Amino acid sequence: MNRLEKVHDAVDSILIKQSNAEVRRHGYVHLYGVSSYCSILSLRRGANAELSAISGILHDIYTYKTGDSYEHAKLGSIEARKILNELKLFTEEEINIICKAIYNHSNKNDVGGIYEEILKDADVLQHFSYNIGFSVIEHEKERLAKLFKELDIDKEH
Repeated sequence: MNRLEKVHDAVDSILIKQSNAEVRRHGYVHLYGVSSYCSILSLRRGANAELSAISGILHDIYTYKTGDSYEHAKLGSIEARKILNELKLFTEEEINIICKAIYNHSNKNDVGGIYEEILKDADVLQHFSYNIGFSVIEHEKERLAKLFKELDIDKEH
């Protein structure tokens, strides 16, 4: 089993314990969706797809574990570090890359390093693609428009 699958198992073991079925369902959809978009964007941008996917699957783990989104990026980076350290499969540098992306993913207006930007963009893409009939969150509109341009997507069609 590869490292990403080991992280999937850790995430699944957290999500399955979430007693609220709607929160649990949303957790699976959102975390796996963001992780998939991270993989695609990292391949396009020349980053490590595995590290990007892992940042995506773990980015909101605190929220789905506790049901609380207060300071979820900061607390999520702490929870992700704990999970990754327990797995004993990652170097300190890899853990730092993943956790920095998670820590900064909520700051959609700030520009960070490549892994932070991949995670922010994947998060925005998943929010949009979950139900394209929903309105785009105001603070995500500019980032989504840039993504559409980068990916050569005509939103009108």
